Amino acid sequence: MKTKLLLTICTVTGMALVGSAWAQNVSKTVTTNAIKIEDAYTRATVPGQQVAGGFMKIENKGAADQLVSASSSVAGEVQLHEMAMDGNVMKMRQVKDIPLPAGSAVELKPGGLHLMFINIKAPLTAGETVPVKLKFAKAGEVEVKMPVNAMGNPGVMKH
Repeated sequence: MKTKLLLTICTVTGMALVGSAWAQNVSKTVTTNAIKIEDAYTRATVPGQQVAGGFMKIENKGAADQLVSASSSVAGEVQLHEMAMDGNVMKMRQVKDIPLPAGSAVELKPGGLHLMFINIKAPLTAGETVPVKLKFAKAGEVEVKMPVNAMGNPGVMKH
């Protein structure tokens, strides 16, 4: 009886994981058990531009967690950054992690917390998607397909 119940649980969990992976490829919303990523985007770049920002909303439905790193095949490095006022000067600096309190949402947006793509390998073109791997301390890795919006478009690409 225990073996049959365990097999059923494993089968249902496996189906949920396959369904979750499939949903990540067709939706702008990526969800794990605790983490939900919405409205992810970056902006198009011009030839020679070496950096670009990455933005999204991260909802944490589980226990407190942290975004500890990010990576992408389009850039030599992806750093976690924040912009903050230092006196009357806006400064950008790298942070070691982005805290995600339990049951909260954190927005990565222009002028605040964001991803910074550094040493971009080729210009990012509007209409493309950029693969980004986010690593959380507890939730593990989450893959996001980040749409590239036209330059000057501050929002999410609408279909």
